[in-house]
Amino acid sequence: MMVSAALFSYRLRIMSTPRQATLHRVTSETDIAVTLDLDGSGQADIDTGIGFFDHMLTALAKHGLLDLTVKVRGDLHIDGHHTVEDTGIALGQALRQALGDKRGVRRFGHALVPLDEALCEAVVDLSGRPFLAFDATFDRDRIGELDTELVEEFFRAFAMSSMITLHLTEKAGKNCHHIAEAAFKALARALRMAVEMDPRAQGAIPSTKGVL
Repeated sequence: MMVSAALFSYRLRIMSTPRQATLHRVTSETDIAVTLDLDGSGQADIDTGIGFFDHMLTALAKHGLLDLTVKVRGDLHIDGHHTVEDTGIALGQALRQALGDKRGVRRFGHALVPLDEALCEAVVDLSGRPFLAFDATFDRDRIGELDTELVEEFFRAFAMSSMITLHLTEKAGKNCHHIAEAAFKALARALRMAVEMDPRAQGAIPSTKGVL
């Protein structure tokens, strides 16, 4: 198949354009530093002070092929709420920064991910319209040092601040660790699909409105 010189040049320019973000967010409750590379290889350096949350963010990076650094100092002497929610806000802001005007991206992503008996589905639209639909149930209060109610809080903060539409649905599951991990991995795979550059789009913004 012959590829025109102009199209080849355009594709080369897309691949060489950094889609990265560096963000430092400080409040009276948390101090968060994030670096994000959408075109990474899944490298992660995560330290939030909550071990299971670190595990989830590492999985997000690995399966989303994101290079991700997250360093958090939060008021864990109170509880984990501010740390988890504010990390979602910071990571969402970093995603928006790295995406820019979203020219040439696929925009939509979908993944259905199993982990033993658990099965979770994630659907992503880089819509510019923040929304979370979350349907998962945890029958215990904590996974390690993470309050299970904070799983939804993270996804909500991430969706709102990144201005994406995110649907997360538990299709099956009994083990809380498995359900949470399947949800994060499903988001990772759906996000990976949505942020990928589409060579057929030729740099167009994927919206009939001309803006996302």
